[in-house]
Amino acid sequence: MEQKTKIERIAVYPGSFDPVTLGHMDIIHRAAKQYDRLIVAVLNNLSKKPLFSVEERAELLRQATADLPNVEVDVFRDLLVNYVDQKKAQVVVRGVRSVTDFEYELQIATTNRKLNENVETIFMMTNPIYSYLSSSVVKEIAQFDGDVSELVTPEVRAALKAKLHGQ
Repeated sequence: MEQKTKIERIAVYPGSFDPVTLGHMDIIHRAAKQYDRLIVAVLNNLSKKPLFSVEERAELLRQATADLPNVEVDVFRDLLVNYVDQKKAQVVVRGVRSVTDFEYELQIATTNRKLNENVETIFMMTNPIYSYLSSSVVKEIAQFDGDVSELVTPEVRAALKAKLHGQ
């Protein structure tokens, strides 16, 4: 009887994660259950002015995912399709909160598919309790010393305080 070699199912969850929110963590936890390996890939989005450096964002993600053995955090500064190829991943995971998100994500997924027909994109609907949540909202609340404890991990909350208020 011929034995087939099992191909490791690898997914990439790319994002700027500035900072990582509980909405992101919801997607990470759910995607980690679906794939053998989930690579959370922090990108340096040139169209945004980040609060945290790429390295700081990656470290916050490492802390937040420390309990997930099949999740690794990485940084990339390339086209996503090239990165996916390099990591031998089969899927890109994207979280979607709204119709507006879906339209934007569909455009990106279609472009990625045009650049590399082997790159599949899977959309995961965000848990409705996080449908309003974005990194921008978190930063704005934190900037005015508002309570973000139900929006981010304790490590992110502390990092926001330190970055914005020197505490």
